[in-house]
Amino acid sequence: MLLILAAPGALARELKVLVMGDSLSAAYGLRAEQGWVALADAKSGRYAFHNASISGETSAGGRSRIGAELERVRPDIVIIELGANDGLRGLPLQQLGANLGWMIGASKAAGARVLLVGMQLPPNFGRYASDFERSYLLISQRLQTGLLPRFLAPLGTERKWFQADNLHPVAEAQPLLAAQVLQALDGLPPPR
Repeated sequence: MLLILAAPGALARELKVLVMGDSLSAAYGLRAEQGWVALADAKSGRYAFHNASISGETSAGGRSRIGAELERVRPDIVIIELGANDGLRGLPLQQLGANLGWMIGASKAAGARVLLVGMQLPPNFGRYASDFERSYLLISQRLQTGLLPRFLAPLGTERKWFQADNLHPVAEAQPLLAAQVLQALDGLPPPR
C-alpha cells in the first residue's frame, strides 16, 4: 500500500476574498496586475482575490452593488475599502456609517468575515478628518469586524510613493499595501 502525504497546508482550501473598494484598490493609473489586489493574489497561496473595486466608488455605490457581488463570488472574506470619496465630499459620518454597516451586515449574513479598511483625509479637513478616521474604529468595534486602521500608513507622506495627484500610490508602493492587507487577513479571527 502506497501512502502519499501532502505537504502541510496543501489540502487547505483557498479562501475567496471579495474586495469592495475604490480607486485605491482598482489600481488607478496603473495596469491591473500592478495593483495591490493582484499582487496579494499572486503572492498568497491561501487567498483567492476577486476584485470588485471601481474608481470613484462611494460607500453608497458599494452598498448598492454588494448583494450582487456576494451572490457572484460567495466569499469567505469581504474587504471593504470604501469611504475616501465620501470623506473628500464631506458626507455626513452618520450616512457613511450606515452604508458601511449595511455592507458589513450583508457580508456577515452571507457567511463571510469582514476586514474593514480605514481611510484618512488630508489634515486640512480639520476635525472632520479626525472624526472620519475614528469612525472606522467605532464601526469595526460595534460590528465586530477585522480592522486595518490606516490603509496608506506604510507609505507615510513620502512623495515618492504617490502619483502626480498625490492621492494614488505608484506601482512601487503597491507591494507594501499588499503585504499589510495579507497580514491583516492572517490576523482575522477564525469563523464562528
